[in-house]
Amino acid sequence: MEKHVVIVGGGFGGLTAARALRRAPVRITLIDRENHHLFQPLLYQVATAGLSPADIAVPIRSVLRKHRNARVVMGEVVSADLDRREVALEDGSRVGYDWLVLSVGTRTNYFGHDEWAVHARGLKSIGDAIGIRERILLAFEAAEREPDPERREALLTFVVIGAGPTGVEMAGAISELSRQTLRRDFRVVDPRSIRVVLVEMADRVLPPFDAKLSAAARRQLEELAVEIRTGSRVTEVDGRGARIGDDFIPSSTVVWASGVRPVPLVERLGVELERGQVAVSDDCSIPGHPDAFAIGDIAYLVPKEGDGAGEPLPGLAPVAMQQARHVARIIERDLEGRPREPFRYRDKGMMATIGRSRAVAQARGLRLSGLLAWLAWTLVHVFYLIGFRNRFLVMFNWFWSWLTFKRGSRLIAHRQGPPRFDALQRRSGAPEEPPAERAGAAAEATAE
Repeated sequence: MEKHVVIVGGGFGGLTAARALRRAPVRITLIDRENHHLFQPLLYQVATAGLSPADIAVPIRSVLRKHRNARVVMGEVVSADLDRREVALEDGSRVGYDWLVLSVGTRTNYFGHDEWAVHARGLKSIGDAIGIRERILLAFEAAEREPDPERREALLTFVVIGAGPTGVEMAGAISELSRQTLRRDFRVVDPRSIRVVLVEMADRVLPPFDAKLSAAARRQLEELAVEIRTGSRVTEVDGRGARIGDDFIPSSTVVWASGVRPVPLVERLGVELERGQVAVSDDCSIPGHPDAFAIGDIAYLVPKEGDGAGEPLPGLAPVAMQQARHVARIIERDLEGRPREPFRYRDKGMMATIGRSRAVAQARGLRLSGLLAWLAWTLVHVFYLIGFRNRFLVMFNWFWSWLTFKRGSRLIAHRQGPPRFDALQRRSGAPEEPPAERAGAAAEATAE
């Protein structure tokens, strides 16, 4: 009987592992709670109306349809018994395995303030992106009808918390969408009332990047009129906006791009965690369980040699994909009775786009900013997209947007009802709501 490989998660790592094992004499079961693979690096463009969700997502079954040894199960794995070698799904079913590959990604980290999630949405799923997009568009709709200049300014103020690649890309895209696209569609909105604030607790934007590239990114953001607040801590987020240090910023839209934490499945494994990640061995296996692997964002690995030696590997798609291919080779070597080899990381560099013809990129000794970095970023992201259709549509949409400054996905669906901006009527100097009322409002918003 063929050995069984269970892969949990259909992201970059999980899908790459399944494809790498297509010729191996094993059965593969890929389990994911969604039926699609999502190209997360471009999720911010869905949130800012640059792309539609179908442009960056592809059904997992269609990707693996020619892989005869692969089966796809739509379901959520809630626990894994590493001793009995089986995983449990939310419907109560259990699936046994000979090898387990965990590539489940992460969730938004509010650093002990989960109540802020009601008012500051993260960006981890298509639902998150559509929710942010609709909130931005509805803020402009409300501002068009708002006679009070102060309230209109609050509606047109957008706060992005976290200046890593996601935060920088979101801030730049919101500014371009607001100032170059939406303002032309409205008659009352004053471009001078539009305000985009990017908040970062570190002393510079894009902390993982080279200092010179970080400074270049800041200059490019400022060219887009993004207000940058570094060395600042968020102390409060509610329906009125966000408090940055002692300064309260009234805002209709707060986007949280500040951190990640493991999904509940990782916390239930009962294994050693480091910084919230699974501390894996040098071959990506979980210590004490050589038949179970953790890869991608949930894996904590400090290479002893090669690129990145001495530092924890970053949570990047190339890392997850390289680890997935390595795990596939290990499984093949196990089948052949050959010894395992440690994972060796090859640094592909980092990139962040800031707006139209603006970006920064670094790879080994190469440092780029501006148009050249933007062109490199464009080519790399199109290359990693799955499927000719998605590549063609994304390239066409980018070219059209670059040429005309227009964005075509400016749709408001009201899937869960429009956001309520009533709280913006309260000014920063107004008395706070009693804790009981504020808790009730949060529960009501969650229920909606």
